[in-house]
Amino acid sequence: MSTTKIVYGIYADDDDLLDGVKAFNDKGIAIAEVYTPFPVHGLDHALGLRKTRISDAAFIYAVYGLTIGILVTWYTMNHDWPMNIGGKPAFKWGTNMPAFVVPMFELMVFCAAHMMSLTFLFRNKMYPGCPPQNPDPRTTDDKFMMEFVTDNVDAVKQILIETGVEEITVKDA
Repeated sequence: MSTTKIVYGIYADDDDLLDGVKAFNDKGIAIAEVYTPFPVHGLDHALGLRKTRISDAAFIYAVYGLTIGILVTWYTMNHDWPMNIGGKPAFKWGTNMPAFVVPMFELMVFCAAHMMSLTFLFRNKMYPGCPPQNPDPRTTDDKFMMEFVTDNVDAVKQILIETGVEEITVKDA
């Protein structure tokens, strides 16, 4: 039988949470997850998290949207509905492109925003049908929680008490 347990420590204040994270880092005890009701400044640095790649994905999605905008305007102006603008036929896309900068920009922003939202939801397993991952619903309102998967429950509980935890819960892994 495994002695591995899941330990939850609930804090009332974000400053206490940050102090707790620093205390666990100093002792070399790994924190499995931290749940907060709002972003806590400096928490990602204290946990040692890497920079997110969502900005890279946003750039790719924006280029995709811009490409779609260019192809739609080119196809429309040259093949589907060619127009004679100001007495000049639209034989080249580049000649009339300045008239379509705004729609291309809007399509670029539209694709980047919507596809980033979908990427975020799927990456964090928050799409419909996924079970909720939050072990305590109070962390969506006003509480802060650290989660540990450990064999050394007593050491984790002692540090949690030293850093001002309000509540400690221990469950089997």
